[in-house]
Amino acid sequence: MDKILVIDDQADVRLAATVALQQLGLHCLEAEGPEHALELLKSEHISLILLDMNYKLDTTSGEEGLRFLKQLNQLGSTIPVIVMTAWASIDVAVKAMQLGAVDFVEKPWNNLRLTAVVQQQLKLKQSNHDNACLKALTSDTQAHYIAHSEIMQLLLAKAERAAKTDASILITGENGTGKSLLAHYIHQHSLRSDKRYVSVNVGAIAPTLFESELFGHKKGSFTDAKEDRLGRFEIAEGGTLFLDEIATLSLELQSKMLRVLESKEFEVLGSSQTKTADVRIISATNSELATAIEQSEFRRDLLFRLNTIELHIPPLRDRKDDIAPLAEHLLLVHGKKYQRANMALSDDALKALKNYSWPGNIRELSHCIERAVIMSDNNNIQANDLILDQPSCEQPNSNAKQALPLLPLEELEKQMIQKALLQFNGNVIAAGEFLGLSKSAIYRRIDKHQLDLKEVER
Repeated sequence: MDKILVIDDQADVRLAATVALQQLGLHCLEAEGPEHALELLKSEHISLILLDMNYKLDTTSGEEGLRFLKQLNQLGSTIPVIVMTAWASIDVAVKAMQLGAVDFVEKPWNNLRLTAVVQQQLKLKQSNHDNACLKALTSDTQAHYIAHSEIMQLLLAKAERAAKTDASILITGENGTGKSLLAHYIHQHSLRSDKRYVSVNVGAIAPTLFESELFGHKKGSFTDAKEDRLGRFEIAEGGTLFLDEIATLSLELQSKMLRVLESKEFEVLGSSQTKTADVRIISATNSELATAIEQSEFRRDLLFRLNTIELHIPPLRDRKDDIAPLAEHLLLVHGKKYQRANMALSDDALKALKNYSWPGNIRELSHCIERAVIMSDNNNIQANDLILDQPSCEQPNSNAKQALPLLPLEELEKQMIQKALLQFNGNVIAAGEFLGLSKSAIYRRIDKHQLDLKEVER
């Protein structure tokens, strides 16, 4: 479970944040100031920090919050920090973000805004963690993929050609195939590589906050707009804007997105001044947009703006030649993480990996290798250390249809969620990603089926 550290000298503020975030299933720790927070960081594994900017020194400068951010940088911390202050200003927010803060919220906050920002940053952190573990499928800092299979080499050649243009790119593929990585890879090989790369999980933005998040807002433009706020289009100016989970946009929001993509113009919420957006758009989805268009759930004209070039990442089961090198690379990554640097995969383990169908793709492979590194009794990982219980894609079970019980869809869904939760040791996010569900969707289904997470964790 993700742990959120709330740092504020007012107990009622800490309590308010804790209550709001507990509704998301998050565990909150509280600190009354930076000194207390630094002590907690020594003993607790913190996923995200909510940081007030002012304490004993004064109530407006934000100097104490900025000093704490500098201390985190000196410690080499990679924990995302969202700053919060009742005296928010663009200057303080910019200084905080220059020191590594990922976002800010104004006090008193809107709970919807707070939870949306926290959810987005946690998901981004998890994505960054997965990409770091995978090296985002790379073998060096220049993002040269581990791609031995012919199908991936052809894809990367196509991606590199597309990267040299400003054409909009749509990346498709199943969950866990590395769509966000490919987007970053394209940016690194583009003419905009020296500019900002801004990633936005569209599915994590509440519809009521969409315009504010993407285009920014002016102070007073709505009830909780305490200060001016920059939107993602302005932040990415001159660079690349990656729109993940683009298929989750509502039709109303699709029309607003279409307008800015067609005209490259937008208005900050609460302002009548038209601004231009010089950004390169890359988007991604695991959905069948053609089907969504037929069902009137996605605009055809928006798709035309997004997919000037479409890149499809094949599932891992179609990239057999990549499985062994990826597994070896992941073994090095996770072995280093858990201080087991001399581990190796046996021949039977490699054979089992190649014969498995990998419905969760590279993300599942990463979790599989990580689990084996943790649980293996010796440094030579065997096939039974991998816990691969799905029938091999190369050895199909002729009785598969008979083995699948005929159940009502509700009951079948419940059983699949239970099995996924068990497979990922109670990790709701990993189970949801494996099943192709967003964080909010998996929690809704857990609640619907009244599943006890504590029982799963046991």
